Amino acid sequence: MPSYWEKVPVNGAEMDLYVSVPDGDGPFPAVVVAQHASGVDKFIQDMTDKLAGEGYAAVAPDLFHRITDEMVESAGKSKRDQLSDPEIVDDVNATIGFLRGQSSVDLARVGVTGFCMGGRVTWLAAATNPIFKAAVPYYGGNIMVPWGNATQPPFAITSGIKCPVLFHFGEIDENPSQEDMLALDAELTKHGVQHKFYTYPGANHAFMNPANPQRYQRAAAEMSWPRTLDFFAQHLKGAAVAG
Repeated sequence: MPSYWEKVPVNGAEMDLYVSVPDGDGPFPAVVVAQHASGVDKFIQDMTDKLAGEGYAAVAPDLFHRITDEMVESAGKSKRDQLSDPEIVDDVNATIGFLRGQSSVDLARVGVTGFCMGGRVTWLAAATNPIFKAAVPYYGGNIMVPWGNATQPPFAITSGIKCPVLFHFGEIDENPSQEDMLALDAELTKHGVQHKFYTYPGANHAFMNPANPQRYQRAAAEMSWPRTLDFFAQHLKGAAVAG
């Protein structure tokens, strides 16, 4: 199962993309993996590799590519806090552009998932690009808040989501909280978006990441991942292969 780094152009800049693909020629369904606040680190690479092991061409864009360490130092703000939604949308679209250029990828079967801030990116991506056939946010917070130069938060453009959504929540997570979950549920229902939400008892934010022992919860991780795989299998592997 090969994995490698690629560079893709975005608005005159270059963005690193971690790519992991199944063995064989395809065409494969694909999944975009949106990073958490630690970047495209070992956890994100591992999740991307796991998806490739399940038969998906999986790609994780480095959404921090515009933000240097010098910018963090001078602004006194983390890389995550310097992100801007319009640029995130551009990065997701550039990632789709990369997939479009791969003969081994079936563009009729593309999903998106993400963790922490990546869960928020998953919602934003699904709301702004109709290519996605399935979206799986993991504990995506700040969906009701615009980032950077955005005039609206992802929540306000929920009507743009045209695919089924599976959302994983930690019961004791404060962002997204259980109250946030109710608001997100109501908004998806309002716009007729097929969705399923799971809340994991006693689980906090970042319950999937074993590198965060304070928050990792094995039970929640081991329950949620098969549900994610089943969801993607239903909506991506079950779709007709593009001609």
